[in-house]
Amino acid sequence: MINIILLGPPGAGKGTQAHRLVAERNMIQLSTGDMLREARTSGTAMGKMVADVMDRGDLVTDEIVIGLIDEKLQGDNGGGFIFDGFPRTLAQADALGALLKRSGRKLDAVIEMQVDDAALVARISGRFTCGDCGEVYHDDTKPTAKPGTCDKCGSSDLKRRADDNADSLKVRLMEYYKKTSPLIGYYYAKGDLHTVDGLAEIDTVAKSIANVLDQVRTS
Repeated sequence: MINIILLGPPGAGKGTQAHRLVAERNMIQLSTGDMLREARTSGTAMGKMVADVMDRGDLVTDEIVIGLIDEKLQGDNGGGFIFDGFPRTLAQADALGALLKRSGRKLDAVIEMQVDDAALVARISGRFTCGDCGEVYHDDTKPTAKPGTCDKCGSSDLKRRADDNADSLKVRLMEYYKKTSPLIGYYYAKGDLHTVDGLAEIDTVAKSIANVLDQVRTS
């Protein structure tokens, strides 16, 4: 069992690689957004707390997110946990480390998916997806064979995220560099940091991540 954090700016492909690890290694993806949505409709005490906060339009506190992660850690371990989108700050990193220690677990690797900002903006600005099957396309690198129609399922429900544009992405990148990039030095100092090329082909990135996990497993 291996527990990892996937680090990288928005659009680096963390979710894509996490889904592959779930399918190929039976790991469990802990995505902050998914956990909050699930908790909100769960009816549990923690879920009601999340719903109250979100309904007020307030930000969910670190304590609540750590509580949700704690609940997940008590369940099925699978092949280990993937922390996707958390931690985002040094305070959250400290809180996660303390939680793992309390639960008798450890963090095995932090994998930074490095990207070039200009290339990332170009990648994200041209991205669109099928609303029915979720297939991802790109204006330049992966257009649909027939304009307006999904190659995979034939749907015409092709969508672009409202924030998948150059201006919005630059704002999100700035937020990442201000709050989350300090984690790179934090985990480097702990000896946990590994880096892969986040802009390589999806299969190449997956192989690089697999190499890190195999290295960690045998060390």
